[in-house]
Amino acid sequence: MLKKNLKTETSMERIWIAGPCAAESRGQLMDTAAQLSEQAQEKGISLHYFRAGSWKVRSVPDSFAGAGEAALPWLQEVQNTYHIPVCVEAMNAKQVELCDKYDIHTIWVGARTSVNPVEVQKIADAVKHSKFTVMVKNPMIPDLKLWIGNIERFLQADIRGVMAIHRGFPDVQENIFRNAPFWHIPIELKVQMPDLPILCDPSHLCGKVEWIPEVAQLAMNYGFNGLMIECHSHPEHALSDADQQMLPADWANMISHLDLRNDSADLELVKQRSTLENIDNQISTLLYQRMKMVDEIAEIKRNHHIALVQPQQWQQVVKRYTKHSEDTSYQAFIEQFLELLHQSSIDRQK
Repeated sequence: MLKKNLKTETSMERIWIAGPCAAESRGQLMDTAAQLSEQAQEKGISLHYFRAGSWKVRSVPDSFAGAGEAALPWLQEVQNTYHIPVCVEAMNAKQVELCDKYDIHTIWVGARTSVNPVEVQKIADAVKHSKFTVMVKNPMIPDLKLWIGNIERFLQADIRGVMAIHRGFPDVQENIFRNAPFWHIPIELKVQMPDLPILCDPSHLCGKVEWIPEVAQLAMNYGFNGLMIECHSHPEHALSDADQQMLPADWANMISHLDLRNDSADLELVKQRSTLENIDNQISTLLYQRMKMVDEIAEIKRNHHIALVQPQQWQQVVKRYTKHSEDTSYQAFIEQFLELLHQSSIDRQK
């Protein structure tokens, strides 16, 4: 495995990246950078990079896609004024060339680009033998081999530094987050490439600010080297992804209260615990959502004079939960759980 050109930090130090989802205007960038700089200084936090998307790949064609090349002089001004290196997403060689023109030498390769090794190689060729640092986000599909292959393309490019960013994976299953964490994938990446700094992007993983602190702490518990967080001076007016952008003051408060562990826990144990904690998070939220749905069903029954208890309907519920009947201890647990669930549902409807 290639080990050169990895961005290295001390074992205790973490890498903090913050900034808006998209570059909207000079005022927005300067205002956000000023607040982040002030808050970081006040809390004693080292803000290592200011992030902003000059070019944004959007799922909906009419969505705001960043200011493009016009944003690069603004970002250069941020970099020169606050002495914080700027990083942007680059999707092709031309964008790399433009970043170089404006002295922006840290880029990330986004999740949509990462699914195409041909395009990734073109970007790797564009930064070859240069002073660029490249952060490689996980591809949209949960394919560890593809992610590692993308990383190795930049390791072979002989650049200043390479890092990985975990931002979760789109998942068709019921999920409380915007993207499923699948924590075992970045942890396995850490197992295979222990010298590679791996950061977490809770903003894209969660999709909502309210869940970011919890996921950020989980990432620290699992041994991630830092965080990339979307922040906006006025998130309520953001032109893209408003729900997942934190206020700079909230970002600084969260970072300053993180429990930064520095133990040498067995990575296999960490991997199993991470999967278990994610399942528990899903179960707790889904159970709450289920009870709220029971309340709505009770209202419908009341309005239409439908009987409170419907045995046939409940038998369908039981069938969904008893798929693993060969495990007798699990079956005994499920029977107790379903009895409690059924009685609680009836009590709520009453």
